[in-house]
Amino acid sequence: MIRIRKLDLFILRNFLTLFAGTFFICLFIFMMQFLWRYVDELVGKGLSVDVMAQFFFYSAMTLIPASLPLAVLLASLISFGNLGEQFELLAMKAAGVPLIRIMRPLWIFVACICGVSFYFQNVAGPDAEVKLWTLIISLKQKSPELDIPEGVFYTEISDYNIYVKSKDRKTGLMRDMMIYNFSDGFENAHIILADSGRMEVTADKSHLLLHLYNGELFENLKQQSARDKTVPYRRESFKEKHTIISFNSDLKMVDGGFMEKNERSKNVVELQNDIDSMRVLQDSVGRTFYQQAMQGVYRKSTLRLSKTDSVLMAKESLSKYDVDSVYRAMSLLERQKVLNRAVSSVANQNSDFQFKRSTIGDSEKSVRRFNAAWHKKYTLALSCLFFFFIGAPLGAIIRKGGLGMPVVISVLFFIVYYIIDTSGYKMARDGHWIVWSGIWMSSAILAPIGIFLSYKANNDSVMFNVDTYLDWLKLLVGIRSKRHLAMKEVVIVDIDYQETLDRLHAHTKMIEEYREAPHNLKLPNYFRLWFSPGQDSKMEDILTELEDIIVYLSNSRHSLVVKQLNAYPVIPIHAHTRPFATQWLNTLIGVFVPLGIFFYVRVWLFRIRLCKDIQLITKAHEQLEQIIVDHNLNK
Repeated sequence: MIRIRKLDLFILRNFLTLFAGTFFICLFIFMMQFLWRYVDELVGKGLSVDVMAQFFFYSAMTLIPASLPLAVLLASLISFGNLGEQFELLAMKAAGVPLIRIMRPLWIFVACICGVSFYFQNVAGPDAEVKLWTLIISLKQKSPELDIPEGVFYTEISDYNIYVKSKDRKTGLMRDMMIYNFSDGFENAHIILADSGRMEVTADKSHLLLHLYNGELFENLKQQSARDKTVPYRRESFKEKHTIISFNSDLKMVDGGFMEKNERSKNVVELQNDIDSMRVLQDSVGRTFYQQAMQGVYRKSTLRLSKTDSVLMAKESLSKYDVDSVYRAMSLLERQKVLNRAVSSVANQNSDFQFKRSTIGDSEKSVRRFNAAWHKKYTLALSCLFFFFIGAPLGAIIRKGGLGMPVVISVLFFIVYYIIDTSGYKMARDGHWIVWSGIWMSSAILAPIGIFLSYKANNDSVMFNVDTYLDWLKLLVGIRSKRHLAMKEVVIVDIDYQETLDRLHAHTKMIEEYREAPHNLKLPNYFRLWFSPGQDSKMEDILTELEDIIVYLSNSRHSLVVKQLNAYPVIPIHAHTRPFATQWLNTLIGVFVPLGIFFYVRVWLFRIRLCKDIQLITKAHEQLEQIIVDHNLNK
């Protein structure tokens, strides 16, 4: 049984606080993005508070599974970044607690979050989806709130255009009104002009009452057509007129039955049952189409022939008869009839095949869509665990807390995940990929990344240390640093300068022997360079001895000696030979000619520089020997 210790409680307490905050932040961001898509359906319709509360509640219920992975990634990054930045993670490792053990209470907790995500997708999510989309469709059908602007025609009332020149906001009185009623058609509009008027909505919010004052009404007495030159009309003047317009401003919820065939409104069991039912139906329809095809276009045909041809055909099978000779024996009229009949038959068969293809294609697309939704419920839940094993090691490696670097990295990772997941889903839905491969592609990419980062963080990798990559880049292009040796304040080792002179003479002799040897510093042979094993052991000995002399003399109490040591160049040992110690990597580079040529030129340039470095070393040896002799340090 796993015992909960103080360390586990400490890690959980830090993570839970951050997770609660990041979760609500991520949920708020996703809700704002969702609200932005449907803001036109909400604004200007006079929605009550309870309707808006339902919209936000159901949208939050459907967006919880999408918010959890990003919240886990961000919380784990910040949590372990804070621990690393405050050296608490270093203290835990110094106490003998590995990173995997530190992460144990959190990945157990994140596994529970995966279960919560799956519950919301499988149980709460389908009901929330049905209610949310029922509400959205109802909002789309709701009439906007009555607010007629000044100086423009208001067209939100069905079959009516209303123009108001000015209105008093306090009294509600509108002046210089024009009302066009197009209920009988555009050419038979009823026109009302009024000096002033008022509008109000009935108590049941289903009609609009118009109170008009001092105006005129124009309407045709019969329907007008384009051929009519004159149409009788009626003109009416009034001091006060009251009319009723049908205007339903109340929200009426539509029936949610339209979501029954939508995959978002079903749980895993219902999706599997629907997939099985659709596949059975698809197989049945496919067999029926196959039988119809075999009985139709593929059955043996018979030709209507003339009496002379029918006598000739009586003793022969149609399959053995030369159709071209029959066609040539026909008259022009018979040929035309045969061709027309053939063209018509092919067109009918093509139309039939296109219809059947469309039917099978729609059925197959529905199966893929439901199957993708089935897999999506599992991948979205497991993504929380994958993001944790990415965020926690990254935070331990980067060692940066707060909302700066972790937020940037989290957003980048989530964008990459979203692009991969969306691309895989579309490929699977459109039938370009197998459904499970497209939906699980994002998980197949995240899982190895999480394993790799966890391994690197557990072994205290410096993979995110910028200096490491800069040093590697400098080594690749040949940029090297200079020596910066300074006098030591405390020196324990006493220098034997006479022994140093002997070592310098011996080292100079080694350099001369190496320089005189053939093929050491000349242009290398391409095939021998990549396919022959071995390294330049003599140069390794020379450079190793040089570094030993420099380290030994760095303990000198004489400033000129230490200063002279900075004149020695820093020489990479293997730069003038093969780039890798492993032979198969060198062979692979040699086989891949473009890369092999690049490194070949690099080796050549490093050999040219090595020649100059050897001269610098020899010259620095002579100057160092002169300093020792001039200052009598060897006595």
